Amino acid sequence: MRWFVTIGIVIAIVTAVLVNQRHTLLIYALSSEGQPALLEAQDEGPDVRWFDDYFTVQELDARTFAIGEPRYYQQNYAYLIVGTERAVLFDAGPGHRDIRPVASSITDLPITFVPSHFHYDHTGNEITFDHVAVVDLPYLRARAVGNRLPLTDDEHVGWAEGVENITLEVDEWIAPGSEMFLGERTLQVVYTPGHTEESISLLDKEAGLLFSGDFIYPGPLFAMLPNSGMGDYALGAENVSQAADQTTRIYAAHRLNPPGAPVVTMKDIEDLENALDAIKSGALQGSGIYPVVYPINDNIELYAEPSWFQGWTPNIEARAGR
Repeated sequence: MRWFVTIGIVIAIVTAVLVNQRHTLLIYALSSEGQPALLEAQDEGPDVRWFDDYFTVQELDARTFAIGEPRYYQQNYAYLIVGTERAVLFDAGPGHRDIRPVASSITDLPITFVPSHFHYDHTGNEITFDHVAVVDLPYLRARAVGNRLPLTDDEHVGWAEGVENITLEVDEWIAPGSEMFLGERTLQVVYTPGHTEESISLLDKEAGLLFSGDFIYPGPLFAMLPNSGMGDYALGAENVSQAADQTTRIYAAHRLNPPGAPVVTMKDIEDLENALDAIKSGALQGSGIYPVVYPINDNIELYAEPSWFQGWTPNIEARAGR
């Protein structure tokens, strides 16, 4: 009988460890070991020019540029958004190559770097920017020491690719719902949690452009990573629906295939909202065990945790005890 009790205790301990470390184990399963090999360059079409053998530049309009890393296995896209007084660089890739010369070849205005979220493949890592703006959330402000914000392992997840964790030097805090003035151009900061708790998008209402980071893009959306959440995704989708109109073009941070920068639409946001409602009510069933894969539409899937792990209260509200 004693051996049976011992086995039960061991199983309980192993189960507890696996439950608590499930995000880490999943990231290890999805990630590469160290810096991955570059993909072969492909035809990006007539609207895209190669800056060098790694970066591409696509002019979306006279003041908006998509900077691609199509040879990086995640096929990241950052966006240079130019006003008359300053420009914003929204995301900076993993920093395996320095994105600053690309941006400075397009504009000689001062550039503010704004990460859409803190994952290593967006923060540029060892690249040092002259001016950095970060989303102003109470728990981040409370953790910052002066203008220095050390990222946690769960926020940065750089260990998945052998990238060292970083501390951001913050020059400007941008609150959700606030506006960034670039000179004859204004960007609204839209709080879009889901992929991560601190995720933001930038909306240019006048131009009808939304830059979504990893909140939404063609392909699999991840709601099962550290700092992800189903309630967060629902809040993020609601915020986009309230801020943008139906004609808004959404430029995302990752693509599946060439050519050019990844684009989704407000119909995709509507499909995401409807799917989240159906998942919460139990009307939409996913496939697989961990992660559970839910269809959003023909172009997008949502990778989530099993129903018993799915939290439907937004993390920011849970932190505040509401």
